[in-house]
Amino acid sequence: MAGRTDDGTWRNTVRQRLNLILLGVRDVAASVAFYQELGWRRSAAGSDGFVLFELGGVAVGFQDRQAFAADAGLPDRGPGGFAGFALAYVARSADEVYRVMARAAELGAAVTRPAGPNAWGHSGYFTDPDGHLFEVLYEDGWVFDEHDDLVL
Repeated sequence: MAGRTDDGTWRNTVRQRLNLILLGVRDVAASVAFYQELGWRRSAAGSDGFVLFELGGVAVGFQDRQAFAADAGLPDRGPGGFAGFALAYVARSADEVYRVMARAAELGAAVTRPAGPNAWGHSGYFTDPDGHLFEVLYEDGWVFDEHDDLVL
């Protein structure tokens, strides 16, 4: 049965919510400067290597393309390689990362990097039936408001 559990996680489904649009770029500083010149304000969240811009409940994140490809478990170039783009779902718990990844695999998603712990939390990557890259992640520190929107 789909729905929210007592700890705020979801069972048998992913919340119908995107949290991050991730872009792998050649030069993070140059990309950030470009968007700031367009009038966007950089969020205080993130770091010099992972820069975030809040977009009203969703964020766009810029990171080094090669590091991003390696994290996703994909080659950076060539057919079937990394496109430099991913959608991301921020789970409410580490356990939810593993449940969502397992469910996606059951539904036929191609897992490019299985869920597992990393330096900042837990994450995994899969591609949907059309090859779009999706990251499922959990990390202490992500905050959501009463509408389930990401707060930076």
